[in-house]
Amino acid sequence: MSLKDLTDVTYYDLNNEINIPVDNQIPLHKDQEALAAFLKENVQANTKQFASLRERFDYLLEEDYIEAELMEKYSFDFIEKLYDYLRAQNFHFRSFMAAYKFYAQYALKTNDNEYYLENFVDRVAMNALYFGDGDEELAMQIADEIIHQRYQPATPSFLNAGRKHRGELVSCFLIQANDDMNSIGRTINSALQLSKLGGGVGINLTNLREAGAPIKGIEGAASGVVPVMKLLEDSFSYANQLGQRQGAGVVYLNVFHPDIVSFLSAKKENADEKIRVKTLSLGVVVPDKFYELIKHDEDMYLFSPYSVEKVYGKPYAYVDITKEYDNLVNNPEIKKYKVKARNIENEISKLQQESGYPYVVNVDTANRENPIYGKIVMSNLCSEIMQVQTPSVIDNKQNYTELGTDISCNLGSTNIVNMMATPHFGKSVETMVRALTFVTDHSDIDVVPSIQHGNALAHTIGLGAMGLHGYLAKNHLYYGEPDSVEFTSVYFMLLNYWTLRASNKIAKERGQVFHNFEKSKYADGSYFDKYLAQDFGPKSARVKELFQGIDIPTTADWADLKQAVMQDGLYHQNRMAVAPTGSISYINDATASLQPIVNRVEERQEKKIGKIYYPAPYLSNDTLKYYQSAYDIDMRKVVDIYAAAQQHVDQGMSMTFFMRSTIPDGIYDWKNGRTNKMTTRDLNILRNYAHHEGIKSIYYIRTFTDNDGEVGVNQCESCSI
Repeated sequence: MSLKDLTDVTYYDLNNEINIPVDNQIPLHKDQEALAAFLKENVQANTKQFASLRERFDYLLEEDYIEAELMEKYSFDFIEKLYDYLRAQNFHFRSFMAAYKFYAQYALKTNDNEYYLENFVDRVAMNALYFGDGDEELAMQIADEIIHQRYQPATPSFLNAGRKHRGELVSCFLIQANDDMNSIGRTINSALQLSKLGGGVGINLTNLREAGAPIKGIEGAASGVVPVMKLLEDSFSYANQLGQRQGAGVVYLNVFHPDIVSFLSAKKENADEKIRVKTLSLGVVVPDKFYELIKHDEDMYLFSPYSVEKVYGKPYAYVDITKEYDNLVNNPEIKKYKVKARNIENEISKLQQESGYPYVVNVDTANRENPIYGKIVMSNLCSEIMQVQTPSVIDNKQNYTELGTDISCNLGSTNIVNMMATPHFGKSVETMVRALTFVTDHSDIDVVPSIQHGNALAHTIGLGAMGLHGYLAKNHLYYGEPDSVEFTSVYFMLLNYWTLRASNKIAKERGQVFHNFEKSKYADGSYFDKYLAQDFGPKSARVKELFQGIDIPTTADWADLKQAVMQDGLYHQNRMAVAPTGSISYINDATASLQPIVNRVEERQEKKIGKIYYPAPYLSNDTLKYYQSAYDIDMRKVVDIYAAAQQHVDQGMSMTFFMRSTIPDGIYDWKNGRTNKMTTRDLNILRNYAHHEGIKSIYYIRTFTDNDGEVGVNQCESCSI
């Protein structure tokens, strides 16, 4: 029997029995029975066997499954030593879903898909050897972090490490179009190339002139952003990795762009097919001025990018609209259009109710908290990447006369439950930073020179976290209660501190810092002011108890770090980002990212398989009451959790809102005496609250409908860890 001919297996039925209560209890033991059956009937029966480790590696090399160059970096004695260590850790999957996801999506298989060629230990070993880059000590440390599931590389890195025929190691890309046909053409080509490589692509369209703007003096000639959106959607559909996956992209537009209404309308279900975009994601870039105009119920002016660039001498996205708003309004040379701010706000909320889009990037918040010289103008497909960019200039031959900087993201995640069990928090984080550094150092996307250039200058990484709700439930804390918010702040303060330490150490070792470090708030020391003015360590007795045994940096430690960074710099322009965690969180038996669970027993529809049930990690009678569904939690508590982390995270976080079409009584005080149906007002209030609390971005709006359906469910795993 091979993987293509699996018959008479019992694990699906056993797994499905989890959903049938016994004596009013969830039969969690059925998950363990399903796991045992899966390993016996599927894995053991279909794994290619070898007489020795040497024989296995000889086969993989001869058949071109792994890179010979990688094996040449280590002695085989060391590889055997690494395997001895990994096997001694006695790793076991803790749920059926964890094992199923690993073998379905990550395990190396024969070219004919008949047999597995590796187990979890083998994949960990390949990651350790690959990211260790010939450094035996580092390889052992990486292996230690991954096998104990304290660290999880993002899907592209974890999947492709060491494979001969592989995709890119990075997760996603950010590019931007300028207001000319050469740049638009180059942007479409870049979207094709990047989609072919894999990973989601974010594209900023804010600089493009609006529909009806003049072209070479001909009034009304420009077609605006919507036709470009259609071209990009077709590009992603075409460049689909040989049919293996749909290309994925998001387009961003500033809310003060004259095409904002047509931009939003293109995603509506009833939009004309000529303008409707079905698979392209939408994101809105929102300056502070928009919230101010909403608050005072004022008119709002939308400014022509063409005339703004002519007056200011730079692309529209790079003009500070909040600062320049009155000047823009009063300048007769700038064409403008008047609308009601609250009408635009309601259009955003209506679309979020219908589709889950658009994402929202609070761009002034992002730039106010940005320690790097330059301007953030957009985000990525999952809204957690916030990095400075510079525009490129393209000539008529499609060559760069000015090579700007765009972004590629390589991500990884800490598993909060397991990180809190180690006394070597700082050492673990340094190992993770070094593993991520390998990816940025070896990423060379030459088909899009602006991406290649940006990566070479910035050396950015994005370390985040998963498993927050699982950790809180395991420790009898409700999601969003004060101690949970304080815990989140302390945890991310630690991540910030130790990633800074690691980046500083690497900069000192190499004698190299990221581009424009000397112009950053790190270089002048001002970044560290808040850590010297306030102790971010645990305050409550409960949170102190949770961090017992883990070193907490004092203000004196932060002062030492400040001096070290000012003296020797940082290697990485950006270090942290909290991405959504998709299939990889199942393998880690961790709740997704920082968000609350949706169901205590999650029901997933798997292709060709049917339904698979996944009990929340650490679910028991003891933890049951701490696992409230996200749909029954006040989303202001989600904002509070994310805001606690955001104050320490230099980039952004993928924060999703979970709403019910019919909102249960008592969740939102403003609903009292009003309709219990979700309205645009509810989303307006929550978005304004998020902005007020310092949230940089809002990802999806997921709505659970009265007929048990979901609107806005994230189907993209391109950027997922």
